[in-house]
Amino acid sequence: MAATAGASFHLQSFFVNRLRLSFRAQHRVRFPSGKAGNVLRGALGAIAPEWIAARARTGPSGMRNRPRPFVLRAAHLDGKSIAAGEPFHFEVNLFDRRYSVAAAIADAFAEIARQGLGVGRGQAELISSACDRLVLDLRPKMIPIEKVLIRFVTPTELKDENSLATRPGFGILFARVRDRIGALSTFYGDGPPEIDFKGIGERASRVRMTRCDVREVEIHRRSSRTGQVHPIGGFVGEAEYEGALAEFVPFLEAARFTGVGRQTVWGKGQIEVGVVSPA
Repeated sequence: MAATAGASFHLQSFFVNRLRLSFRAQHRVRFPSGKAGNVLRGALGAIAPEWIAARARTGPSGMRNRPRPFVLRAAHLDGKSIAAGEPFHFEVNLFDRRYSVAAAIADAFAEIARQGLGVGRGQAELISSACDRLVLDLRPKMIPIEKVLIRFVTPTELKDENSLATRPGFGILFARVRDRIGALSTFYGDGPPEIDFKGIGERASRVRMTRCDVREVEIHRRSSRTGQVHPIGGFVGEAEYEGALAEFVPFLEAARFTGVGRQTVWGKGQIEVGVVSPA
């Protein structure tokens, strides 16, 4: 396979166990607008805090806390009210390859549903769970790719040095994608990636953002433990990029499952990726 000049990717595959949990509401189940993932994350933290407070030895780039081994995909439930007897579902993307982890997550959410969840804590029952293993190829694409469209589906916050970026410049976006996939691979996959960080960062910085149509979304949550109110918003919308993109697209496609940026566990930073064909 012909690789992009100067590229050094020894991390060739990324694994995801995609868990789909289906429920039937026994009483009305309501999810607040913009907060379905946060509600589920909070419920999981209450019943199984070990899944939320994942501590670890020092990792990549001096990380002291390992990334959580999952992200929730529940944005389609935002603001929804599910009547008694109606089905609903959400997904959990898992980066720990062990099927026992998927079974433990399914059992935890079955208990959460039994106790009640959402506004008013409506009860539900788990009626099925299915886990599909995906193996994503991270090697550069074999054909030239010169333009991509990124859609930021849920509120996204990208750290740029000591502040948050107001626009998703490609260099910043790819750096956060690269670091997240690298950290997940280090703790749950085949070990730390051997990547020419400096070289790939320089090439990413040369990719141009040709269109940016994003807007800020303000959402807040109240901590049940401290009572404090915290912002959980970010920007949504889409941006187009042009340049030599063949080596970056596989990582962007993997980021569809991992999310990018801050607070990805409850579904922030969900993206969609489209390769734009020449006119």
